[in-house]
Amino acid sequence: MKPVFITFEGPEGSGKTSVIKAVVEALKLQNIEVMTTREPGGIKISEQIRNVILDVDNIEMDARTEALLYAASRRQHMTEKIMPALEAGKVVLCDRFVDSSLAYQGYGRELGIDTIYELNQFAIEGILPALTIFIDVPPNIGLNRVFSNGRGVDRLDLESLEFHSKVYEGYKILIDKFPDRIKVIDGTQPLEQVIEQALTLVQQIL
Repeated sequence: MKPVFITFEGPEGSGKTSVIKAVVEALKLQNIEVMTTREPGGIKISEQIRNVILDVDNIEMDARTEALLYAASRRQHMTEKIMPALEAGKVVLCDRFVDSSLAYQGYGRELGIDTIYELNQFAIEGILPALTIFIDVPPNIGLNRVFSNGRGVDRLDLESLEFHSKVYEGYKILIDKFPDRIKVIDGTQPLEQVIEQALTLVQQIL
């Protein structure tokens, strides 16, 4: 099995975590060596940065500071976990990657998609996923899920619906910009169907 880097994207409450878990279980049954991780986070230093970014008390955080923190977390994550796993021949599934920064900071924070892309090139050195699965859930539905499923909310969850709607628009721009890499699944379907479609896309790229 060749090493493959696959990422999952979507608005808050899109169900990425549940889908990734099910896909991993299915791949392991096929004896495929797979590693899962997340952004921001994945390793000690990046998780510490995650805590700073998502702390609900950090309301003073400047948009550029936020973008730089995400890029710093991503760089450490890349060098310490993702690249070594790919070099070892593993399939890597990551919950969010650079597209999140492009949608959230580039478009949602109005810093510019191209500006945030250039900033992150310093962090990722041109490494992009072979496949990105976007789980499409309208912001109002996703946020309702977040606030009703009992998981703790973070600083970004508490942003306005207007902000989350802009992020969603940003993702749509990225889908049009990278149609060969970003594939869309309707996340309002029953979870079993979302998982089945995601697994099909993953198996096709493998």
